Amino acid sequence: MATLEPNPSAPAIAQNPDIRYLGRLLGDVIRAYGGEKLYNQTEYIRSASVDRARGLQGADLTDTGLDALSLDDTLNFTRGFMLFSMLANLAEDRQGVAAEPGADVASAVKRLEGEGVGRDAILELLSHALIVPVLTAHPTEVRRKSMIDHKNRIADLMLLKDAGRTETAEGENLDEAIFRQIALLWQTRPLRREKLFVQDEIDNVLTYFRDIFLPVLPALYARWERVLGARPQSFLRVGNWIGGDRDGNPFVQAPQLKSALGRGCEAALAFYMDGVHGLGSELSVSTELAPVPQAVIDLAQGSGDASASRQDEPYRRALSGIYARLAATYSALVGKAPPRPSALRGEAYADPQDFRRDLVTLAQGLASGGDGALATGGALGRLIRAVETFGFHLAVLDMRQNSAVHERVVAELLKQAGVEADYLALDEEARVALLRQELANNRPLGAPFSDYSEETASELAIVHAAAQAHRTYGTACISHYIISKAESVSDLLEVNILLKEAGLWRAGVDGAPPEAAIMAIPLFETIADLEAAPGIMTAYFALPEIAGVVKARGHQEVMIGYSDSNKDGGYLTSTWSLYKASEALEPVFAQAGAAMQLFHGRGGAVGRGGGSAFAAIQAQPRGSVQGRIRITEQGEVIAAKFGTRDVAMTNLEAMTSATLLASLEPDGVSPRDHARFSAAMDDLSKAAFTAYRDLVYGTDGFNIFFRQLTPIQEISGLKIGSRPASRTKSSAIEDLRAIPWVFSWAQARVMLPGWYGVGQAIAQFSDKALLADMAQHWAFLKSALANLEMVLAKSDLGIAARYLPLVEDQAKGEAIFHRIREGWGQAHDGLLTITGQSRLLEKSPALETSIRLRLPYIEPLNLLQVELLKRHRAGEDDARIKEGIELSINAIATALRNSG
Repeated sequence: MATLEPNPSAPAIAQNPDIRYLGRLLGDVIRAYGGEKLYNQTEYIRSASVDRARGLQGADLTDTGLDALSLDDTLNFTRGFMLFSMLANLAEDRQGVAAEPGADVASAVKRLEGEGVGRDAILELLSHALIVPVLTAHPTEVRRKSMIDHKNRIADLMLLKDAGRTETAEGENLDEAIFRQIALLWQTRPLRREKLFVQDEIDNVLTYFRDIFLPVLPALYARWERVLGARPQSFLRVGNWIGGDRDGNPFVQAPQLKSALGRGCEAALAFYMDGVHGLGSELSVSTELAPVPQAVIDLAQGSGDASASRQDEPYRRALSGIYARLAATYSALVGKAPPRPSALRGEAYADPQDFRRDLVTLAQGLASGGDGALATGGALGRLIRAVETFGFHLAVLDMRQNSAVHERVVAELLKQAGVEADYLALDEEARVALLRQELANNRPLGAPFSDYSEETASELAIVHAAAQAHRTYGTACISHYIISKAESVSDLLEVNILLKEAGLWRAGVDGAPPEAAIMAIPLFETIADLEAAPGIMTAYFALPEIAGVVKARGHQEVMIGYSDSNKDGGYLTSTWSLYKASEALEPVFAQAGAAMQLFHGRGGAVGRGGGSAFAAIQAQPRGSVQGRIRITEQGEVIAAKFGTRDVAMTNLEAMTSATLLASLEPDGVSPRDHARFSAAMDDLSKAAFTAYRDLVYGTDGFNIFFRQLTPIQEISGLKIGSRPASRTKSSAIEDLRAIPWVFSWAQARVMLPGWYGVGQAIAQFSDKALLADMAQHWAFLKSALANLEMVLAKSDLGIAARYLPLVEDQAKGEAIFHRIREGWGQAHDGLLTITGQSRLLEKSPALETSIRLRLPYIEPLNLLQVELLKRHRAGEDDARIKEGIELSINAIATALRNSG
């Protein structure tokens, strides 16, 4: 397949040689396995679409070539375009399109030093820093894992090509090997036939930990040690929600939590065992040729390794004993024999620190000879770093549940215990007083023989499973409990009540403060929630028992939600409300003497906080990062950002360097300008909020229009996640999850959540010069507009209009669509005005090239999707129609990249 030709109205696209190469191989595969007819049809449709994108005369929608496709041809054509987008994504990642200038730790350190921030200040920040991408199972990853695996194999083969190789290690011709992988992709079923279960999601995410994070993080730390000239503590870790996130997902219960932790432990210990086994082959140091400290000799003698051939090799014998202890640990914690059992008997390690001490003993022994080069870095150094970073639990598992569930469960516990007959009828003040009274003692409310509802029994089982996990894997395995829809102090106290039931909250005795093994964390999601957040946290910190817990811990986390705040108030208001909430929370935490740790609940699409994490972190209010930040990584973004080791290193570097800059770099905006800019943003936000709410929630029939224009009904039936599309059985937009809300608009190319309301706000603002000044000099607005610009460039209201016939009330549908089209035009024109550009992405050539390249490959998919939706909704029951719709959803999502 050839690539997009230059558009006369914009600079020529710099052709990516990888895309040209892989596209040609894909064309050869289609010809070889799909036949000459399919190849010719595909090429005709591609050429016609490219000509339309170039604006060539006569290239209109009257002869797209799509009408000639049979249903079988449609399925094959859609797969072909989907695979091209997949390969284009791979090529762009390889060429560093996603990498941003200066988005690495070395560049950040150099930049900070140029601004007077020395290495000592950087190291001091890192001594208490915590940076965590948290993987979640939100359903926007439409591809099967098999497809991603084939793509990654192609990426590995392309690395060999980069190195000038013509053969694989097995002697296969390299071009033929790549062709074979593309052929396997062509013949791999892209769609899941069965709905995903939670266990499937657990298994899927574990592949990223095993293949990517376990080897990548130690390698990154080794790089950073060279940059910093010192060894920082393990401040970058990876978190996980899968198996602990119960909000709206009835399929996550205590067994799933246990499975997630157990499988994580199994993966970590297996990695360590492989590492120790490899070191046994490497560390062949002989006492006949090198002095060996007594501590190493003691380890060797206690190992039980009496092999005559290794008597002069104490490091190897010590490692045999370490391996035996690891094998015993594996058996004890995983509950089965390790993949490679030890011939020796060893005592299981009590904890990861016990294991680390043995490894450090070896490292210190190696350091004692020569110049110490054998102890610095290398496989042993990376293994020690891995143990420090992943422990025996692999990743911290967050728990999450909705505050309404907590209310009901606590009410039932109080009633059954004879404490309060009707907790739900109490006002907030009475609730807080009662909950504090219960938290002041260690008497559990629950009784083993009480007859609880299914919901209460499930929630109690979860906290007891968490307590057991602490006893098994250590307290680091679960340390966060997220409360969705947190709207009051009582919402936080209710979680502490539940934790107390399992001994995870213990009241203080003899004047000592209480102990909380797991932190209750409010999630502020809607615009109203974000505005109320500072007041809620002020009241929470004012409680003496909470103040004692927070002081002992040293920090408190607050989660802020991008998705629901966007669905509630639109893009601009959501973005600004999140900024203001973060800014307003900082003095609240300072007054409480607690470090603030914000957890950013972002998605892949701009409507859910997506876009450049490097720019977004730097755009946070000064004082709100403080070296501590957690960010969700969801759906298709996980594969896009962490699908290969090189891409993962690029994105983890960007997150880390941005955190350093946001925490230590002087504010580039003066207090006077910040006040002016904030006042202007308040006005813009109010206008955008009014426009958005009036359309989405104030327009009669808008919900029906949305559900008929977009493929939301069909998306809800995809086998892409264990979680239902709506929190309740209601069809109201308020109850729809933000993920399918954003995903559906992206499929129809409207992308409304990412821009609607902004144009009206800019149009109403009289001082355009002030907006231009803000856009140029304020990191917050610069980042917000960059994301807006990207989503405007990916949207296409001409294509979206093709979905209009799907709306039954045509008059009402056209009226609503007219308002949407006008809003897009205002957003487009306003953006160009305040950024000083003549076209979208004029100042972002790499992104412009990427988007312009793939647009001609999306348009035919949209046109096919519309026709298939018409037939499906008209009642045609051919299974190929439904499959075609699902394939088109898959293909469009792949081409758009960040659509969910």
